[in-house]
Amino acid sequence: MTLDPLPDLLIQPVIRNALAEDLGRAGDITGQACVPADARLTADFVARRGGVVAGLSCIRLTLAEIDPTARVEPLVGDGQVATAGSALARVSGNARAILTAERTALNLLGRLCGIATLTQDYVDAVSGTKTRITDTRKTTPGLRALEKYAVRCGGGVNHRFGLDDAILIKDNHVAACGSVGEAVRRAKAFAGHLVKVEVEVDSLNQLQEALAGDPDVIMLDNFGLDDMREAVRMVDGRITLEASGGVTLETVREIAETGVDVISVGALTHSVRVLDIGLDAVEG
Repeated sequence: MTLDPLPDLLIQPVIRNALAEDLGRAGDITGQACVPADARLTADFVARRGGVVAGLSCIRLTLAEIDPTARVEPLVGDGQVATAGSALARVSGNARAILTAERTALNLLGRLCGIATLTQDYVDAVSGTKTRITDTRKTTPGLRALEKYAVRCGGGVNHRFGLDDAILIKDNHVAACGSVGEAVRRAKAFAGHLVKVEVEVDSLNQLQEALAGDPDVIMLDNFGLDDMREAVRMVDGRITLEASGGVTLETVREIAETGVDVISVGALTHSVRVLDIGLDAVEG
């Protein structure tokens, strides 16, 4: 699967902040000390471990901040699978600039590829069921748009992006309102016609109460498999059911087989293993 990249305007502020953090007060003093100012370099970004590619534009945008004349040639596309040892992109330009941009580009690219790869593992695990894998808001501050894009590269779908694009009633909202039913009633009275309302429940009794309010989505929080199957029977396709809480690669298949529509997995972004990628100079 190949996706359109994120707009540059969404990525540039992230890259500029990361470069400012790395360059500090004096810039890359190693490059200044060791590399002639006019030296040229061609190098490949190489996957040390196989995985799903996401975030290639981070290479281009990071390098452009240091050397706008540098060339970046993507060799694969976001959403494609790269094997261990394969080159993802080739860069050529001022040597100092490439070496200065290297770590920032690798940090972003490796994290996004890791998210895409883990997401694909979850998507593959529920293959053949109707269930879709989605992310959560448990993202790295400042990187949400990039990390959620990486989830899409891995075949997952996105949950809400922030607090402003959907109503999600959690247990503490219920506590503040007094009951699930009252929380749903208030939410539906407040919401505009394009705003969905989701409510989290932690028991079948709460589920019955939520159903009376007719929300758009009900989240089954840490339900056991038997209760999950009963919830699917009770809802009977009338409302989208989302399973959440402690989902792992070892448990996601049996959760999907209960018949839920969506499984949200915080681990996609909060516990990801960065994909190992390196920069290798090309001789000649």
